[in-house]
Amino acid sequence: MRFEHTFMISALSGDGVDDLRQALAKLVPAGPFLYPEDQMSDAPMRHLAAEITREKIYSHLHQELPYQSTVETDSWTDRKDKSIRIEQTIFVERESQRKIVLGKGGATIKSIGAQARAEIAEIMGVPVHLFLFVKVRENWGDDPDRYKEM
Repeated sequence: MRFEHTFMISALSGDGVDDLRQALAKLVPAGPFLYPEDQMSDAPMRHLAAEITREKIYSHLHQELPYQSTVETDSWTDRKDKSIRIEQTIFVERESQRKIVLGKGGATIKSIGAQARAEIAEIMGVPVHLFLFVKVRENWGDDPDRYKEM
């Protein structure tokens, strides 16, 4: 196999990343923008908000809850004061995982919610009221109806 370019990249320091970006940018064909400049994804905002919350769960819990949770946005309401009310449910497979997500005195879920709320508000450009609920749903990963929503 023959390669046109070889890039030396350091995951530790980030050296070489700019060279890779520049080379990839040269390979991308020019064309019209397919989405508005301020739109960061083609996914519905409800789905993106759930993914942001899920990301915060993993950043807080690291290896305590590996891939055994999911987040669903239950409701999304645009309020008269231009803010958004979002209700999400975090599903885990066991009661012991539910306790991990909640944390002592609710501290973990509060921190997850605060960080998710801040990121969603930054993206949306309006205040966000985020309400998180944690429920046990055994074998949620094996439920085919769950994947129809995606």
